[in-house]
Amino acid sequence: MAESGRHKTSQAREVMDSLFEISKILNTGLDMETLATCVRLCENGVNPEALTLVIQELRRESAAIKTENKAGSGTSQKKKTSSSQI
Repeated sequence: MAESGRHKTSQAREVMDSLFEISKILNTGLDMETLATCVRLCENGVNPEALTLVIQELRRESAAIKTENKAGSGTSQKKKTSSSQI
């Protein structure tokens, strides 16, 4: 029985490794943990296309926030410089 459990674990690991290789070839940008989470969500009934849209939207939002933070830090840096010159 324990042998069967180890075999299933080994098979699951091989499947995840294969999926991760495909993910890298397709340049999805997903790390192993995120990919595993996506697989579990799909196994539990989440629509893969809907999941794709959510991931794309989260990436857009993240990029927008990073852009805002960079723009904001540049502004605050200028304020620090100009106030220190006074």
